[in-house]
Amino acid sequence: MFSVTRIAAALTLACATLGAHAHNVWMKPSSTVLSKADWVTVDAAVSNDLFFFNHRPLALDNLRITAPDGSAVAAQNQAKGELRSVFDLKPEKPGTYQLAIVSHGFTGMFKDAAGQNKRLRAASAEELSKQIPSDAKDVRINESLSRVETFVSLGKPSAWKLSGKGLELAPVSHPNDLVVGEEASFAMHVDGKPAANVEVVLVLDGKRYRDAVDEIKLMTDAKGQFKIKFPAAGLYWLDADAQDSKTTSSLAKERRLAYVATLEVLP
Repeated sequence: MFSVTRIAAALTLACATLGAHAHNVWMKPSSTVLSKADWVTVDAAVSNDLFFFNHRPLALDNLRITAPDGSAVAAQNQAKGELRSVFDLKPEKPGTYQLAIVSHGFTGMFKDAAGQNKRLRAASAEELSKQIPSDAKDVRINESLSRVETFVSLGKPSAWKLSGKGLELAPVSHPNDLVVGEEASFAMHVDGKPAANVEVVLVLDGKRYRDAVDEIKLMTDAKGQFKIKFPAAGLYWLDADAQDSKTTSSLAKERRLAYVATLEVLP
């Protein structure tokens, strides 16, 4: 199945090619729930196997950490290795911290005056328009917006403000209050509004050591919501994709949206 998340990963990494050979993206926190102020280390990577470093580091250029009061928090000790990126965070204020890497851009191709195919990549609509000559033909452009995130709570979990841009996870149940066997509810939003008929895929950590992926596939209802009773404790990778025509440039005909989150489910 063609995944928009994989396109987003390629944009984030500034890869030369897109498509079938791309990989999964994720962030993996050492802890998601803290009883006192303490350090949390987060690994970030693009890999063949979830939560296992075996391909490329995930770029942290667009990393944003938001404190419970809405203020920005700087990541500490950022480093980029051959197979993963890493950073530290020490929550000091009670509540939930949102850790997100948001990537936005345009990819596509056109034919120049000589009939030669030209590929392009741009980070904004303005940059995109500068790359396409007035005599270009067969212009085919897609816009991509992706969000890769996880949540860390110090003490009692708190709400956070959605950006209202692209595909996002809206809490009904809190992502830092998940327990095996208890039903949890979430909603997927597109541009701040509930998104119906969005497929959500969840995969438990340890896929590398299982014969089967054991994906859990769910579909959002008319209110954009889905429910799940987690079968086992551990870290879960959540993936959702959507597409529409609400582009920010008239040159792009399709907008591809991707969302990835890492959730921890406790025994």
